[in-house]
Amino acid sequence: MDITTAKYIISSPNVAGCPKPDRAEYAFIGRSNVGKSSLINMLTNQSKLAKTSNTPGKTQLINHFLINNSFYIVDLPGYGFAKVSQSTRATWEKMIANYLQQRINLVTVFVLIDSRHEPQNLDLEFLRKLGGWGVPFNVVFTKADKSSQREASKHARQFIEAMKKEWEFIPRSFITSAVKFLGRKEILAFIDELNKEFVVPEIVNGE
Repeated sequence: MDITTAKYIISSPNVAGCPKPDRAEYAFIGRSNVGKSSLINMLTNQSKLAKTSNTPGKTQLINHFLINNSFYIVDLPGYGFAKVSQSTRATWEKMIANYLQQRINLVTVFVLIDSRHEPQNLDLEFLRKLGGWGVPFNVVFTKADKSSQREASKHARQFIEAMKKEWEFIPRSFITSAVKFLGRKEILAFIDELNKEFVVPEIVNGE
């Protein structure tokens, strides 16, 4: 799949403020500073589409980007470490949980994992939440250029092995580098497959 257009649409403080759910939607989420915005920019081949920052917790709203005028990519706030108050953190967590459980056109969630590290309980716990909510997800290992290819692959295997202890079905996974455009072709091909299967929810058609 070629991306010909990618444009920012809206930043919403809650799921009710999101665009009409009449297109396939793919959400990206991960620990703060996992390279989420950089990955989105790499996939869309637009260096400034999603705002990047070295400061964890920069993304604070549900950010929608319209791709090829046919589907949405959504940049969600990171989970885990961020220098914010407990009340703000609780607000973010509720916003994310509501979005993931209520967004009827959400096809899958791409959960980003830093390939430089061994499996982290925080990431595994988030996958458990998605499983409990019945939300489909796939795993994207980021920053493969920050370490050797061997180390990135090793940590990816370790994470998948950790998942196998709890999950009967292991979803698709991708190893990526926003710098080297590694994994771009594979993720976009996967999204293209899912787009072909997407059916607009009846509640939208009935409006």
